[in-house]
Amino acid sequence: MTKKTASKKTASKKASKKKTAGKSTVASAAGFKPYEPKKGEEYMGEAQKEHFREILLAWKRELMEEVDRTVHHMQDEAANFPDPSDRATQESEFSLELRARDRERKLIKKIDESLQAIKDDDYGFCHSCGIEIGIRRLEARPTATLCIDCKTLDEIREKQMIG
Repeated sequence: MTKKTASKKTASKKASKKKTAGKSTVASAAGFKPYEPKKGEEYMGEAQKEHFREILLAWKRELMEEVDRTVHHMQDEAANFPDPSDRATQESEFSLELRARDRERKLIKKIDESLQAIKDDDYGFCHSCGIEIGIRRLEARPTATLCIDCKTLDEIREKQMIG
């Protein structure tokens, strides 16, 4: 292979990385390919609901495994250090882990709510205005309950209340 050929391949690899940079979604992180709707396909038909059901179940399974790992880690690492600073460090680490697990517990609850919405044929529609949330938004955030416009307005209102 000549230098020119090698540099062209390197350049094309860099270009393809740039195209996908910043487009990480829950679906792609879980190894799912983006859903490609067929022409004339109904929004949130059986195929789309199954696609999101699989994404949500995989995400939940991953979170549950992380919870199990944390419990085992904390049991294995729990020690009664004689040095107060060592004890404080361990307590601080455990506190951070427990806070992260609490966020994950809340996320698992949202995942369960999304799975129930799929069963109830209510998944993929904005809870505020009723329009379609959209496949790409749901792949990025499968637990989304608001369309992008309503979510944006919600965030603006939240900032106004805080500020």
